[in-house]
Amino acid sequence: MSIESKAIEIVDDFSLFSDWNDKYEHIFELGKSLPPFKDALKTEDRLIKGCQSKVWLNAEFDGEKMNYSADSDALITKGIVALIINVVNEERPSDVVKYEFGFIDKIGLREHLSMTRSNGLVSMVNQIKQQALQYI
Repeated sequence: MSIESKAIEIVDDFSLFSDWNDKYEHIFELGKSLPPFKDALKTEDRLIKGCQSKVWLNAEFDGEKMNYSADSDALITKGIVALIINVVNEERPSDVVKYEFGFIDKIGLREHLSMTRSNGLVSMVNQIKQQALQYI
């Protein structure tokens, strides 16, 4: 499945919910669905700067595609990072770097976050791109 196909699927999923309480609940569930993140990976260099909560992001490159894992100490943030990495996992670094993450605005997420959480969202996207850029 292409990066754009995964993004379209997310937009379609969010269109099923009529109000933001249900959408937030969906985001929480996405966070809960993340695989366990090893405590050994919760290091300063994996901590995303600019987030209100603590968010750790680990990137691995298998020689062809990026694989991300993440964790957060806040459920909403964990769900947001899960949403993002679900789109970029198993994608080529060049595709991750050039992807614009337009689905975030299409689902209305940015406008429903506080300013600090919105800044954290931008920091997550930037960190994901920076990590992929290392493998181009």
